[in-house]
Amino acid sequence: MAQEYDLVILGGGTGGYVAAIRASQLGLKTAIVEKGKLGGTCLHNGCIPSKALLRSAEVFATAKRGEDFGVVTGEVSVNFGKVQERKNKIIDQLHKGVQHLMKQGKIDVYEGLGRILGPSIFSPMPGTISVEMNNGDDNEMLIPKNVIIATGSRPRTLPGLEIDGDYVLSSDEALQLEALPSSIIIVGGGVIGIEWASMLSDFGVEVTVLEYADRIIPTEDKEISKEMQRLMKKKGIKLVTSAKVLPETLVKDNGVAISAEVKGGVKEFKAEKLLVSVGRQANTEGIGLNNTEIQVEKGFIVTNKFFQTKESHIYAIGDVIGGLQLAHVASHEGIVAVEHIAGNDPSPFDYNLVSRCIYSNPEVSSVGITEDHAKEKGHKVKVGKFSFRAIGKALVFGESDGFVKIIADEETNDILGVHMIGPHVTDMITEAGLAMVLDATPWEIAHTIHPHPTLSEAIGEAALAVDGKAIHS
Repeated sequence: MAQEYDLVILGGGTGGYVAAIRASQLGLKTAIVEKGKLGGTCLHNGCIPSKALLRSAEVFATAKRGEDFGVVTGEVSVNFGKVQERKNKIIDQLHKGVQHLMKQGKIDVYEGLGRILGPSIFSPMPGTISVEMNNGDDNEMLIPKNVIIATGSRPRTLPGLEIDGDYVLSSDEALQLEALPSSIIIVGGGVIGIEWASMLSDFGVEVTVLEYADRIIPTEDKEISKEMQRLMKKKGIKLVTSAKVLPETLVKDNGVAISAEVKGGVKEFKAEKLLVSVGRQANTEGIGLNNTEIQVEKGFIVTNKFFQTKESHIYAIGDVIGGLQLAHVASHEGIVAVEHIAGNDPSPFDYNLVSRCIYSNPEVSSVGITEDHAKEKGHKVKVGKFSFRAIGKALVFGESDGFVKIIADEETNDILGVHMIGPHVTDMITEAGLAMVLDATPWEIAHTIHPHPTLSEAIGEAALAVDGKAIHS
């Protein structure tokens, strides 16, 4: 018998389950269809497991320099089995939490693959969902008034660099490694590539990064990229930029070898394993889009500002629509979509206010636009920078590399962007995000009293530096 719902969500990842909870709060009868585990990529193959590994790597790297803090530990080693065990415990705990939230919200969860059907006896419009159940039971038919597609994404690869799980890995396979390799080549020096490079280097792995662009983390402010490159090299990571990898040269024989076009010609690189980190592609296949008028461009579903597709009762959120493929973005897109479905007249999503984080060691965080982007948009900018080397708490931590940079419009005094590299900056960026939401000025940030000693003092000093008034520089 077909079940009727106000809303059916395809995908139970961060975007999908948050949208379901908001729908439940608004009194909508809601169901989620998920073929894997609730929590999706972020919980099981992305944000949480990678950050758990990064934390273990950070602790190991700190322990090795314990004598710098007057702590004599003797020889330190990594039990990678325990590292993975800790990671899995964290995932399991959070997974149980999401399951509890579904029960608490009286949200029905169907474990299987959901496909959108065309007009049928159930509905004159496309949108009826047929669920191929994981347990082999007969398909369930769900008849929703509205649908949200939140099917997420998966690691992208390059032709000729097919993932084999042994020599050539994506981040999915890397997360399941039973032992650390002695060396690795990472193709791609973007956010994910640099996080893996930092982590594996801290674990003692010999790392080479091959990046096609002329700098690593090319979407970040140039000064941030430059500082990250300096600090990664300081770790011993080999960074090769302006490198065009030649997949046809890949050789797998007791390790991997691959060549790349670099400045000066073609060069061969060798390692035990190769990690492909060249972005992610949307999961749009097999979900019935062909039965609808939904438009797909460059592999991503096209939506309007409220995340409606060409079928006005079918919405799409998260990685499947491209843009900023971040868990917190998917969550907030889901909330906007649900509130639009419920007729609550939500404000359109402002991507300029999204904080972005890289959880390497050191960390990077940013909100707003880069200095170059600001100038391209015609702003006359003024910039304030402040180094963590002058911050007492950073010296206490033994992590004084990096800086905070604030970009403001010289004429309006509006903050255009805030960029940070250094200790725990992913925990500090929200202050800058709030400042941008409230349309604050550097003066207002500077006159917010930052307690001493804290790392956040660097934000206050950078705000003062915008107008040449920093105290400790």
